[in-house]
Amino acid sequence: MKPLISSDDLRFDAEHIWHPYTSMRNHYPQLPVVSADGVMLNLADGRELIDGMSSWWSTIHGYNHAHLNAALVQQTANMSHVMFGGLTHKPAIELARRLLRMVPDNLQQVFFADSGSVAVEVAIKMAIQYWHAAGRPGKHRLLTIRNGYHGDTFGAMATCDPVNGMHEMFTDVLPQHLFAPAPECGYESAWDESDIIQLKELLERHHEEIAALIMEPVVQGAGGMRFYSPHYVRRARELCDQYDVLLILDEIATGFGRTGTLFACEQAGIAPDILCLGKALTGGYMTMAATLCSQQVSDVISEQGVFMHGPTFMANPLACAVANASLQILETGEWHEQVQRIELELQAGLSACRELLVVEDVRVMGAIGVVELKQPVDMASIQPQFVEQGVWVRPFGKLVYVMPPYIISSAQLKTLTTAIFEVVSSL
Repeated sequence: MKPLISSDDLRFDAEHIWHPYTSMRNHYPQLPVVSADGVMLNLADGRELIDGMSSWWSTIHGYNHAHLNAALVQQTANMSHVMFGGLTHKPAIELARRLLRMVPDNLQQVFFADSGSVAVEVAIKMAIQYWHAAGRPGKHRLLTIRNGYHGDTFGAMATCDPVNGMHEMFTDVLPQHLFAPAPECGYESAWDESDIIQLKELLERHHEEIAALIMEPVVQGAGGMRFYSPHYVRRARELCDQYDVLLILDEIATGFGRTGTLFACEQAGIAPDILCLGKALTGGYMTMAATLCSQQVSDVISEQGVFMHGPTFMANPLACAVANASLQILETGEWHEQVQRIELELQAGLSACRELLVVEDVRVMGAIGVVELKQPVDMASIQPQFVEQGVWVRPFGKLVYVMPPYIISSAQLKTLTTAIFEVVSSL
């Protein structure tokens, strides 16, 4: 039975519940969802919306998936939670095994985290503690590239673009790290070594104080939905090796097939020292993330003592169980054909947007489609227009983008791209 959401519920929500990236004054209404199935969000008033966002890129298999549901029910009958300090359990062991089969071979240790932001915090702490244990505590700063986004907690915020990362007001209280210009080389552009020269110069000047370079490989997500050359990632790996700096790759958004390969770093043919995963790890069912590292990183840290992090809900059995079920679906390989089809249909469906005067660029990679406008959108007016078209698309800044569930049908995807063209045409 679907829950009823009354007008009083919505009034209470507006007065007392703070939603992400909103003000408690002058904010537009939140749409009440009573259920979700497949790629459809079902609203309290009976309307249905095709979800083009995969609930912030996480529900890759869609909603109310029978296999994922069954995994949760079965695990609930055993135990919903147990502390991970001094104890272990089968779902966590199985999940670690599955992850290690998927990721680059050099990654051998798995640290389970609560969310993507926390996975980044763990990665930063690993890098700093690694160099401290190695007898080089002066290597404590991070190097990153502009237009990056790595999360909303303090350590993660400090590595986000100081302006585009949405955290400019916190600049004075954040650790001061080093920022290279964002890559300018397009995904399919011929490689130009000058594009990475400033990153190289920062490494030359500061490598004695840089613990790690952190970056989103190939696709920069919330910092601008920018696609760039895998060769940049390859050269970054080489430079990190040259200057004795760890490489952290944030694949929280790009991991598990979103870009057309299981992990975006595969397109560069490289492996990081530390890898952050999240979002789609549990198929969007529960909050969970993971930070994986090389044997070298874990050995050096462990020789000098314990790694200083331990969340209460680390490796929650329910989250591990549903993550195992999600990865089982990925192991069938069906995702590859699904993402290939989505890519072709996004290219065809969004191509007409290129002719619109308000559009700066249209780009597609895997199951990611982006229409970049010349001016920022007015969320208060554009969001209802998408709802009227029967789709859920949540633009930000100048970007109207979609990252749909892999199970979306061709007809549903056509509705989604048509809605984008119609709404953008009306701007």
